[in-house]
Amino acid sequence: MNLIEFAKNNMLVLDGAMGTMLQGGHDVKSVHKAYLESGANVILTNTFEDSSDENIVHSVKLAKDEAADYGAFVALDIAPTGQLLEPLGALKFDDAYEIFKRQVLAGSMAGVDAVYIETMTDLLEAKCAVLAAKENCNLPVFCTMSFEANMRTFIGAGIPSVALTLTGLGIDFLGANCSVGPAQMKSIAAEILKWTHLPVVIKPNAGLPSFENDKTVYNVNAEDFAKEMEQIAALGVAGLGGCCGTTPQFIKEIAAIAQSGKRSRAAVEIPAAVCSSSKTVIIDRVRVIGERINPTGKKRFQRAVLEHDMDYIVAQAIEQTGAGADILDVNVGIPKIDEAATIASVVKNIQSVVSAPLQIDSSSPAAIESGLRAYNGKAIVNSVSGEEKSLCEILPIVKKYGAAVVGLTLDQNGIPTTAHQRLKVAEKIVTTALSYGIPKRDIFIDCLTLTSGAEQAIAYETVEALRLVKQELGVKTVLGVSNVSFGLPARDKLNHAFLLLALANGLDLPIINPNDKPMMDAVYCYHQLKNIDRDSGEYIARFGGEQKAANEPLAVDVPHCINNGLKNEIKPLIHELLGTHEPLEVINQFLIPALDAVGQRYERGDIFLPQLLSSAETAKSAFDVVKCKIPVNESESKGKIILATVKGDIHDIGKNIVKVVLENYGYNVVDLGKDVEINEVVRQVQKHNIKLVGLSALMTTTLENMEKTITAVRDAGKDVSVVVGGAVLTEQIAHKIGADFYAKDAIAAVSIAKSILG
Repeated sequence: MNLIEFAKNNMLVLDGAMGTMLQGGHDVKSVHKAYLESGANVILTNTFEDSSDENIVHSVKLAKDEAADYGAFVALDIAPTGQLLEPLGALKFDDAYEIFKRQVLAGSMAGVDAVYIETMTDLLEAKCAVLAAKENCNLPVFCTMSFEANMRTFIGAGIPSVALTLTGLGIDFLGANCSVGPAQMKSIAAEILKWTHLPVVIKPNAGLPSFENDKTVYNVNAEDFAKEMEQIAALGVAGLGGCCGTTPQFIKEIAAIAQSGKRSRAAVEIPAAVCSSSKTVIIDRVRVIGERINPTGKKRFQRAVLEHDMDYIVAQAIEQTGAGADILDVNVGIPKIDEAATIASVVKNIQSVVSAPLQIDSSSPAAIESGLRAYNGKAIVNSVSGEEKSLCEILPIVKKYGAAVVGLTLDQNGIPTTAHQRLKVAEKIVTTALSYGIPKRDIFIDCLTLTSGAEQAIAYETVEALRLVKQELGVKTVLGVSNVSFGLPARDKLNHAFLLLALANGLDLPIINPNDKPMMDAVYCYHQLKNIDRDSGEYIARFGGEQKAANEPLAVDVPHCINNGLKNEIKPLIHELLGTHEPLEVINQFLIPALDAVGQRYERGDIFLPQLLSSAETAKSAFDVVKCKIPVNESESKGKIILATVKGDIHDIGKNIVKVVLENYGYNVVDLGKDVEINEVVRQVQKHNIKLVGLSALMTTTLENMEKTITAVRDAGKDVSVVVGGAVLTEQIAHKIGADFYAKDAIAAVSIAKSILG
């Protein structure tokens, strides 16, 4: 019996922490045996920290040898790379893919029963690992993300986005592990179950860590852990296990819960929705798709595509979302470009600054796949037609990436003239999409708006076709509204009237210019009249006071550029400021306040890590301009700070983020990298006369080295402050190991640097 079949009738009991046990003096073989004896029916290979081919083969053999005596399954443990993927960091998607592909091939050849991708915080990295697994083996695939207490990952991915995206990619088990204890994990599990039909597995930590007698301990014992896990089991999850701090005793308690059988799971209806990694848009009301990122009839946009002017393209995205667009259409189809490469680049750049979901708009299957592969979330594909060739080429891509799809009511005979004929084409598209396994909630139909100037006799047939599609097929509907007025005067009036007709007949997703205030006003009025906008809250907010015109240009100043990540647009502004201000005045009066404002938005949860880093990189562009006007020497830096990931720890995502933000506040960062020897930290502190050292650790097994590093720095007799951070750190642990400060994130690190260095 394979693992999938076993899981249908049995609750999976996964093992507990490997690092906790190894710290206790066990070897890997005895750890596996202890968990198996405690009742685990799935154990993970010891490949989280060392994923070399040699270690994978060795670790799989160790696990299989032990599992064979218990009839248990062995899963290949795949961890994050420890690097940030583009556009957040320097690691390219394809390079990360090759890392995961190598691990999957080594593990599958060594004979594992499943691939277990865990502790992911970046949804794009999780997607990359999943694709590497799905494209290079036929094994069951688990993917568990690591959520904070706010039910978002460290990078900012929300549970709905994670569930929609990873479910769509065709994994077999979805879940959560690490970060929190079982009490907080209960609400996380409940939320995941609302957004997927997949079996869900849950592996919490043994509560919160603390540091006692030179050891990391957790505040939840096995008995209390089991009480909470019983409540999680009652939700209807498919598997339970333990993460940091859990031992065989914890797994024994879980196995006892599993022996009473799988609990029933409440039925759930997944809504029609699309998402970015941080924002999910449910199509439960009219949702506006912004039409401006499209070269048709737009010479300036065409030039931006040809010149790879991402600032201009991104500015269109910012302007549209600011005006109220819920989703952005992205089309770069012009002659003489590599459309596949261009659309991937545009997708990455837009996603680095706005959170709105995207619609990948192309007639090229290669460009569609490229855009979807680069996309972080669940996108819409625009479009497929009723032609067999289109259906056969595009629907498999839509299914593979778990996207939603727009079906156009045209076929090899063109656009039908009557509403009933268009309904027939729509019916064919829906039926075919369903046969590919695309759920009905992800199929949207565009009944195709024809210009009333040329096709006046049949223009209204679009509205009638819309009504029939909603009535007969029950799917969501899309229309490019402004096509109706092409070639006619007073286009805005005809567009407005046509939009109202379409909304009244069931239009869900109008593709319009959100900067057209009357069009957006109509949507708000429609929601009020349909009682979607309960108590008229949104209507009053929009119309109840003085309103800025939706088409009024946004003020493009330093705060705007930094807030929205416009790296190139900020440069001429800085040059202009330098004509009337001293360089340090530009830094202190314009750049630092703008960065502080971004930091405050990040702390409030208004923006997430991608936007924070984009703002920091934009500030760096501005600083580079300023630095050209002043000699580069020590006096102009606010001070040097050493950053290092401690000996034995190979993960430096957090450290790299802190580095970017500190540098853009004017500090000179000496980055020692990861897995840094204790003596090297001391040597560099002495060499640079450092006043502040930042140390990072992700794994509990390296906390001891963090404490030793702090002690060594102190013993060297230097007057230096130490700030620590990382997934396994808390305020209490920081002080226990001798640190002066604990920084929960990059913004906290900036505050500490200000207090020490000014």
